[in-house]
Amino acid sequence: MVIKAQDILVALKLSLREPKSSYSEKAADLGMSASEVHAAERRLLEARLLDPHTKEIKHEALLRFLVNGVPYAFAASPKEMTRGIATAWAAPVLADKFAVSTQSPPVWPDPNGTVQGVAVKPLYRSVPTAIKSSPALYELLALVDALRIGRARERKLAEEELKECFKHYARA
Repeated sequence: MVIKAQDILVALKLSLREPKSSYSEKAADLGMSASEVHAAERRLLEARLLDPHTKEIKHEALLRFLVNGVPYAFAASPKEMTRGIATAWAAPVLADKFAVSTQSPPVWPDPNGTVQGVAVKPLYRSVPTAIKSSPALYELLALVDALRIGRARERKLAEEELKECFKHYARA
């Protein structure tokens, strides 16, 4: 069993603890097929990130995986300049925690994006579409990107923010 990038997208969606929905509804929200969502949930179960009885994300285990696994398994490095959607420390969830920089912000390439910056390949191709209907999912994915491409300070702050988000969603 190998965790795939789309499994992280599904895990983050499930971590929001939204009302139960069908595979096809989750797929429509995430820009995936229902079979991809089903396979992702199966892999999350095998990886012990999803509770087999409740089908809820194990937030502590997911956090450990995001912090210690994702930056290596799904490493990314900023590329060329492009138009897109701000991510990592340039996204609203972290932007006010850092001083204004002359460095170009990291962005997920998107022709409808409003930010000019350096391209960062999203975890999964449908991320720019999936976040448009879910600000909470956008926050989580931007924090994961800070773990993937950030320096020590950005990674530490992203980890702290993810802990707080998961505490909130675990209580919801």
